[in-house]
Amino acid sequence: MKVIYDLRVVPMRLRTDCGTENGIMAAMQCALRSHHSDRFSGEASHIYGTSTSNQRIESWWAQYRKQRSQFWMDLFEDLKDLGHFNGSHEHKCLLRFCFTDILQKDLEECKQLWNQHRIRPSRMSTCPPGIPNELYSLPHRFWSRDCGFHVAQQQLQDLRDQCETVGLCGDEDIQDYLTYVKEQYDLQTPQVWEDALDLFFKLKEKTNV
Repeated sequence: MKVIYDLRVVPMRLRTDCGTENGIMAAMQCALRSHHSDRFSGEASHIYGTSTSNQRIESWWAQYRKQRSQFWMDLFEDLKDLGHFNGSHEHKCLLRFCFTDILQKDLEECKQLWNQHRIRPSRMSTCPPGIPNELYSLPHRFWSRDCGFHVAQQQLQDLRDQCETVGLCGDEDIQDYLTYVKEQYDLQTPQVWEDALDLFFKLKEKTNV
């Protein structure tokens, strides 16, 4: 939803597997494309398929896990193994409160690097080679076309209003309390993962969570 709100366009078609989390994506895609008149508008703008057919994205996820997400998975698993994280609602909120901004920063860096790298030509691929930023912004230079459909501001706002707003840690009451404690003890906002880990331990001690 954030991507569509920022770009003001919705893709011609969206393809997902049948995972439960994708039902919301399918509904939003069809709703946003319901005002268009092409042959893929409305319900035809989304299709379900098996995850085994998504070889390109599955390959990308494997690379991302190896290069990025495995570090975070190991870090949080260590916290659990050492008894610092028990999986409770409070602990989950505390973890999100301390690490969300750092994780988002890492994702943004990964996105920028990916969008600036060059995709090499491949005889087995139907996608054109080139730099993703250029492929997206200048499709005509690569014998392609723009498959994004404009979405009216009001339509986006109406749909956004219906979406449940979730706070930084998933619980507004706990988030407000953690923010209060952080300010009360003049604890610094994390800039790197080590800072976030330090904040996690300090808030855990101060709040007795």
